[in-house]
Amino acid sequence: MAIRTKNKVIQGCGLHHIGIQIRGDWEPTLRLYRDVLGMEIVADFVGKTSKRRILLMDVGDGSFIEFFAPTADTPSLGSPAANDPLTHLALATTDLQAATEHVRQAGYEVTAEPRSVTMQDIRATVSFFKGPNGEIIEFFQTDNA
Repeated sequence: MAIRTKNKVIQGCGLHHIGIQIRGDWEPTLRLYRDVLGMEIVADFVGKTSKRRILLMDVGDGSFIEFFAPTADTPSLGSPAANDPLTHLALATTDLQAATEHVRQAGYEVTAEPRSVTMQDIRATVSFFKGPNGEIIEFFQTDNA
């Protein structure tokens, strides 16, 4: 099956997955990503090299989020970590208002209320909320027709 891509430099380039380090217990992460956001677990295994649990979840569009079990060296929730380059992950939606209210009602902190943004020719509406590992999650709805 051929992958559709606009990238002319890297053949078949597209987003496969984003990796998130679990900080603490698995349950808050599963509650948000599986139960609240409706993502499906497609792989749950122990890494050959790391010897720790790894969980791969299907976002719904063919891309994935990979979660890694904490190790003895994993910073606790709220602690600074030198290896946290992820500023946020963005999830596409066709109903940003409903998605934002859904996570708010599920008890997650909305850190930025829905607002319109323009990035050159891209018009969108965005909102942000905080996940159980301290990760920031953005809902992104393209307003372009």
